[in-house]
Amino acid sequence: MHQTKKGNQWYFGMKAHTGVDAGTGLVHSVTVTAASVYDLDEIAHLVRVDDQVVYADAGYQGVERRPEIAENDHLSQVRWRVAARKGALKAMHPVEQAIESRKASIRAKVEHPFLILKRDFGFAKTRYRGLSKNLNRIQVAMASANLLMIARAHAIQTKLTIVVATG
Repeated sequence: MHQTKKGNQWYFGMKAHTGVDAGTGLVHSVTVTAASVYDLDEIAHLVRVDDQVVYADAGYQGVERRPEIAENDHLSQVRWRVAARKGALKAMHPVEQAIESRKASIRAKVEHPFLILKRDFGFAKTRYRGLSKNLNRIQVAMASANLLMIARAHAIQTKLTIVVATG
């Protein structure tokens, strides 16, 4: 694990990168890197073979021009929906702002498994164990988060069925 600086704040540790299905919100791929590794270096490991459209935050601008993306037959055909930078949002037309808002609502699904990891499983801080041990721990935690999201969705569906049947 390495250190990195964001603004005037120093961070030591690792980053977890996840690929999440836009329809279900379930995590399908997880990678772990040192904190000093650039986010764009991991994007090729997060896209599935059947993905046709990928939504990403503003940190992934220019992803379609990267050599590992442009030279790959599948990744070069993917439609990249990358968010605009925060400073550019104010200058946009309201219609463009609405489009960016829709992109953000889809990208927000990536954050929900991290909420479960931190709030429900207590995985807010990691100990220095090395990247491979932390990757294993995060993969198990993300699989558990997927199971929890499925169980909660099933419980909600069951409640809806009971209300409809009795009402």
